[in-house]
Amino acid sequence: MDAMEVLRTRRSVRAYKSETVPKEAIEEIIDCGRLAASANNAQPWEFVVVTDAGLRRKIAAATDYGGFIAQAPVCVVVLSRDTKYYLEDGSAATENILLAARAHGLGSCWVAGDKKPYAAEVCRLVGAPPGSKLVSLIPLGFPAENREPSKRPLAEVLHWEKY
Repeated sequence: MDAMEVLRTRRSVRAYKSETVPKEAIEEIIDCGRLAASANNAQPWEFVVVTDAGLRRKIAAATDYGGFIAQAPVCVVVLSRDTKYYLEDGSAATENILLAARAHGLGSCWVAGDKKPYAAEVCRLVGAPPGSKLVSLIPLGFPAENREPSKRPLAEVLHWEKY
């Protein structure tokens, strides 16, 4: 799948098949996260891949809107060291992961982590070092749904020279 098709067809998926995601695909997806842009090339991110169903259930239970994490065969926990631009850097890595997942034919969804009341609990569950920032949780799996979201037309959001 070419880059433009990936960008145009990526969707948030909240229902997954139980089919196992190949380890090689997961590694390639995380590698794409690792290659994201970061301020001053700080690369403050760390990625914890959770495939254990019991741990995914605990993570899902801790969240406010991420209950479907328990159903996905994989959950990527995106963490960052506490740098000046940890959120921007971790968000760039998160987006790369979402796009790489789509390129592999997988569904994913960005579940918020930063400043959420459950952030410390998720960090504890995955054994993150003290001071780690939870940027996002990304369930991954083969989609069990195919919904077309409504998107605002380009003419409505594009402005030339001035708003």
